[in-house]
Amino acid sequence: MTTSVTPRRAVLLVLDSFGIGNAPDADAFGDAGADTLGHIARYRADAGRPLDLPNLARLGLYHAHHRATGSWAAGVTPPAEPTGGWACAREISSGKDTPSGHWEIAGVPALFEWGYFPEHEESFPPELLAALIAQAELPGVLGNCHASGVPVIEALGAEHIASGKPIVYTSADSVFQIAAHEQHFGLDRLYRLCEIARELLMPYNIGRVIARPFVGETPSSFERTGNRRDYALEPPKPTVLQKLHDGGGQVLGVGKIGDIYAHCGISEVRKAHGFEALFAATLTAIDDARKADVDTLVMTNFVDFDTLYGHRRDPEGYASALEAFDRRLPELLARLAPEDLLILTADHGNDPTWRGTDHTREQVPVLLASGGPSGDLGARDTYADIGQTLAEFFDLDAMDYGTSLLAARSSGD
Repeated sequence: MTTSVTPRRAVLLVLDSFGIGNAPDADAFGDAGADTLGHIARYRADAGRPLDLPNLARLGLYHAHHRATGSWAAGVTPPAEPTGGWACAREISSGKDTPSGHWEIAGVPALFEWGYFPEHEESFPPELLAALIAQAELPGVLGNCHASGVPVIEALGAEHIASGKPIVYTSADSVFQIAAHEQHFGLDRLYRLCEIARELLMPYNIGRVIARPFVGETPSSFERTGNRRDYALEPPKPTVLQKLHDGGGQVLGVGKIGDIYAHCGISEVRKAHGFEALFAATLTAIDDARKADVDTLVMTNFVDFDTLYGHRRDPEGYASALEAFDRRLPELLARLAPEDLLILTADHGNDPTWRGTDHTREQVPVLLASGGPSGDLGARDTYADIGQTLAEFFDLDAMDYGTSLLAARSSGD
């Protein structure tokens, strides 16, 4: 039962791509040595401007990174005794993509193999593109390659506007992305095209189809908008979000959370674009949760770390964004009651100093505050420990994977 005399509230913040050191199996992904936090800190230390994250440090961020890597991040001075609970967690899902990480966070690891398009040129099967062109009544498509979103739009956007052909591309992830101009092609038409692609891609077991709308009239003015939409597969089993929602509680999904879980277990979507808007929407959702008479989970994905700085290999931008988040974190902490639970984590890595433009297979931080235990919570064998923690916190049936982080509090340690 998810209701109580005093409704329970938890806040789960996903700092998209904020890895803290390569996972034990990173070599299989070509990522041995990747370290998103460590390399950002090194970049800043070399520039004479050490990374400044005092609030995350107090929760145990640098200690979690030390546990994951065996060394302290360059240029930082960790607190002697963090006030939060801290751990590092490895991933057991087969991929290093957004759905795999988020599903595992919610207690349902993706233990199957996703479908991929490995060829960097002529990436998609001709029969797939032929069916897409026919069903969507397109004059053709552009791209058909591995690409990063901004460069491919800059390269092909003008031809797209002139020809009416959408830009289709992929990456090392299990993804099919479609970029099109909001006015010249039409936003609703792009969404419908992605719905068609989602159905056609079912036999290929592709994790996500992503609509990538943009505006502007020239390559120098092309800009992706906040109207991105993800069309994801549904998780194979009920996540902790769905268990809470189905049991009478509510899940307020901020940002792209609804899309990532294919809207399974999401009571209400709070759309926002950009860091400031996402943070403001999160604070509003927390305020609303405190007024609610049912158990509530607020879950936010801060996507800019990944899309604006990780994929674009911008360590300075990533560092500045982390510092902006850290400066605002006290606002969020001040809204929490002592019995509330805050968990901060990530879904994978995206080392901005790494080769290529794709995600990196890394461990992630797990930081707890307010109603969670404090101190060293160890090296966790799976992100699913987070989902199991939430299941215990909300008094839900246990998940199939993971071990609750509340054990320390429950045992009186």
